[in-house]
Amino acid sequence: MAKEFWRWKEYNWHDENRDWREGKIVTSGVDVGSVSSQAVIMVDGELYAFSNMRTGSNSPDSAHNAMNWALEDTGMTLDDFNFVVGTGYGRVNVPFADKAITEIACHARGGNYMYGPTVRTILDMGGQDCKAILCDERGKVTNFLMNDKCAAGTGRGMEVFADLLGVSIEDVGDLSFDVEEEPPPVSSTCVVFAKSEAASLLREGWSQSKVLAAYCSAMAHRVFTLLERVGVQKDFAITGGIGKNSGVVKRLEQELGLTALTAKHDTQIAGALGAALFGKALVEKGKGRKK
Repeated sequence: MAKEFWRWKEYNWHDENRDWREGKIVTSGVDVGSVSSQAVIMVDGELYAFSNMRTGSNSPDSAHNAMNWALEDTGMTLDDFNFVVGTGYGRVNVPFADKAITEIACHARGGNYMYGPTVRTILDMGGQDCKAILCDERGKVTNFLMNDKCAAGTGRGMEVFADLLGVSIEDVGDLSFDVEEEPPPVSSTCVVFAKSEAASLLREGWSQSKVLAAYCSAMAHRVFTLLERVGVQKDFAITGGIGKNSGVVKRLEQELGLTALTAKHDTQIAGALGAALFGKALVEKGKGRKK
């Protein structure tokens, strides 16, 4: 079987040092995105468990799979939740959710939890789109902008490049700096054009690292223009899978003249985190399930 270079690490986690039964409010957020799905479980507003996996062929199954993996070895079932919030591309197709909330609101709230109350600009670099979000000290959205509908400048675009070059998606960032000098960026307007251009550059003798540097630079600049339009305010943070790609993040920081905050948790779970936090707030308002 041929190696799938685009495949990133899927995993789950739960806090083995905590007994969730001692908590008063147990909530969950399920983020079904176009490329990845996450389920987060929170106990009294603190992270207890999560899963991060590839989105499957349909949203309901992806939601169930993510949730079942987050629940693994916890002794918990869906009946133990006070509230479940669905978010992301497939948020209306989370069968066991009590409410659906947009990923923009959830990433702002989750980013506030992950990075702290000082964060004012959050860049969500997802699988098939990017969102520049401004928020206040409580994680409430004050403004936002999205990129156009194209995979260039997103996680899926990077996956296409990893496969094209035969480079593991997790190695792309480091390899992109293995160049003597920064090359000009490849096309950033369309992933199809960028892929074609990259193939031509390889035929001309460019190394893998040089092509990756050119593509990471193009992604960073494309996102920079989006952030410019919304107006970047300190502090600045990144959520989503591309937040793990140093090749894009460091080049974006150079263009912005800012250093992104360091996340306390996996950047891909921000949306599900925010959804779980919204669930807690709704329970405190008396809207939770009676168990």
